[in-house]
Formats: sequence, C-alpha cells, structure tokens
Amino acid sequence: MTKEKAQARREHLARMRADQQRKERRTAFLMWGAGGLVIVLLVGLVAFYMVNERAATSLDNVTSAKYTGSQHTQTKVTYKESPPLGGEHNPAWQNCGIYDQPINNETAVHSMEHGAVWITYRPDLPKAELDTLKELASKDYMLLSPYPELPSKVVASSWNKQLKLDSAEDPRLPKFIIKYKNGPETPELGASCSGGVGSTTAEAPVPATAPSADPSQSAPASDAPATDAPVPSATPAP
Repeated sequence: MTKEKAQARREHLARMRADQQRKERRTAFLMWGAGGLVIVLLVGLVAFYMVNERAATSLDNVTSAKYTGSQHTQTKVTYKESPPLGGEHNPAWQNCGIYDQPINNETAVHSMEHGAVWITYRPDLPKAELDTLKELASKDYMLLSPYPELPSKVVASSWNKQLKLDSAEDPRLPKFIIKYKNGPETPELGASCSGGVGSTTAEAPVPATAPSADPSQSAPASDAPATDAPVPSATPAP
C-alpha cells in the first residue's frame, strides 16, 4: 500500500505541476498578447499622428506658375490669377509692410519679384485671425493687405507660388513663408522692398490706359533698358 500511495502522490504532484505550467503558459500568452496589442496600438497611433501632421503642414497644395520677371507696364494689368503670383507689373514696387486698405496688384507683384511674400485676406476676417497675420507680416519682405472677393479667407503669394487657406492659424502659412520668401524662383533676389510706393489703390489707382503724350514734348527714343526705379506715390491735393 505504501508503494501505491507513493505512486499516487507522485502522479498527483505531476498533475499539479502540469496544471501549474499550463496556467503559467496561459498567463504568459495573455501578457505577451496584451503587450503586443498595446505596441501595435501605439505604433498605429504614432503613424496616424505623423500622417495627420504631415497632411496638416504639407505644401503639396501650393499652386505654381512660370512667369518671368522684368516685364514692366504703367497701366492696369488683367491677371490670370486672383491675387496674382507673377507677370507684368508696375515699374514701382510696393513698400513692404502692413496695409489696412487694398493695394495695387501691379505694385505688389513687383515686390514679389524682389522676394516678398504677399498675404491677402478677406475684409471680414475676424480680428483674432487678422492679429495673427499682422504678427507674421511684421518681418522683412512681407506684405499684408485686405483683398475684396478673395477666393479663400487667406491667400499667401510669392513669385510663381500661391497657397489658399481657410484660416490664418493654418500651420502651412509659416512654412510657406519660410520656404518661398526670397525663394529660389525670385527673379530679382536681394532687391529692395522699401523705397518704392506706400500708397493704396484708393489713393493712387493704376490707370487703365497709358496717358497720351504730346509729340512736341516727347523725348528722343532710347535703346537703353528701363530702370527698376520706384515711381513716387501721389500727393493728395489740399
């Protein structure tokens, strides 16, 4: 009987050890499975965040054009884009800065030819968003002005580049400025953004046609190229 009891005891202990091992394997499996699931979720969340972040700050929606510089005209220009991002422009450039009234397309385009970024916004833009734009435009080579009938709430333009935005808080706006202000396509990189004109459209509109000249007062024709000198702004009559 002693031997039978000893054998039974050994078998019982073996069953207990086997049950314990099964429980340990099951626990380990559950732990590793849960840990793996957490890792998969974390990787998925990070990937989701990175994709969303890239989409939110991507400049893939920037519109491009192929305008060449140094095309001057003293008359009003009908531009293909609104606001324009290049093309013919006034011999005078717009002084960089912040304007609370619309400015002439033709002088603003000349500033972009010198490397400026021109931010335009709808006149009814909320004050908080306008304050954000003013902060961005307080740096050098920046133009800011309202623009009636703008295709979106805010538009950032540089020479041959443009980005339409639905908010002044859009994270793509600072990226656009960094990338395209004095960017590689600037026709006259390093040219001044001051010393031009500071008048608005209401103060000095660009004429639709060139003023007729008196033939008796005409100067002899010259083959010399036109200079990039600014045209002084108009002085209001007393």
